[in-house]
Amino acid sequence: MKGRPDSGTCDNQAMTTLKSKLQEDLNAAIKERDELRSSTLRLTLTAITMEEVAGKQKRELSDDEVQKVLTREAKKRREAADAFAQGGRAESAEREKAEGEVLAAYLPEQLSDEELHQIVAEAVGEAKAAGAEGPRAMGAVMKIVNPKVAGRAEGGRVAAVVKKLLAG
Repeated sequence: MKGRPDSGTCDNQAMTTLKSKLQEDLNAAIKERDELRSSTLRLTLTAITMEEVAGKQKRELSDDEVQKVLTREAKKRREAADAFAQGGRAESAEREKAEGEVLAAYLPEQLSDEELHQIVAEAVGEAKAAGAEGPRAMGAVMKIVNPKVAGRAEGGRVAAVVKKLLAG
């Protein structure tokens, strides 16, 4: 947050980083006494800090790396909500879903099934043009698709569409 003041948006072109936006929103949630948002943002910022100090040297994460941490945290919430729901703990499942919704506000919009299908179909065409055929082409197609859908579609969802299109 050097130089010009914050424009107040969560846009990646803004002067602030995604991490500083999370910290500002945490402070606002604490002031508003919003327990759900503040605890969710606290846990997420802790996960970001843990990522920064992992390895041999402390470093500042880029917005893309922070986005990956946010995606991972949101996925944990979805999986926990499913597990709680299957275990008959509806209250805990609702809490996890609510935390996931708080995190979803910081993530890019997810691709629709049609958009994902279109991107994968183009990648399958590219891979076939390069000589990759059948189920063995999975790796080649995933290499083409992953950069295009990064952060906007879960890996398992992408892999399922790729398998379906490669199977015929």
